[in-house]
Amino acid sequence: MRDPERVVPPGDNLVSASDGVVKEIIYRNNITYLVIGLSFWDVHVVRAPVTGVVKSVDQEGVSFYRDASESKNQVYLRGKDSPVQQIVTLDTKFGILKVRLITSYIASRLKVWVFVGEPLQKGQRIGRILLGSTVVVELPGRVHLAVKPSQRIVAGETIIFRGKSLR
Repeated sequence: MRDPERVVPPGDNLVSASDGVVKEIIYRNNITYLVIGLSFWDVHVVRAPVTGVVKSVDQEGVSFYRDASESKNQVYLRGKDSPVQQIVTLDTKFGILKVRLITSYIASRLKVWVFVGEPLQKGQRIGRILLGSTVVVELPGRVHLAVKPSQRIVAGETIIFRGKSLR
């Protein structure tokens, strides 16, 4: 339940949406996926990677009344059975970005605090995942990130991309 203040770096950059370890960086179908795994000891507050406006907040995944078939083919869900997700889509100067808060079917406890049309600042809190979790940041195009697999990163502080444009 920790939620420390963070020092967000200024400038043209994107910051990590969550604490954790970079599990994978995947490029598929003209989207770069930054997959961040959170352990029990990480802070589970999720933050906006960049300044923007919330375009949508969508729920996806499995509940008692839904079929998991569509989730099993999603590349960033390897090894994560029956995920429950909240997807925050942001309209930013870098284009449309998505932040996926993902938890297991058993834990299935996510809270998103932002709403459609809300302007967000880089590093602003957007939600919390309770218990086991993964956060995926989806970026348009092939993006060369400033982080590497197995690197420990900090939400709102670790720069994941430097530059004025993702392309």
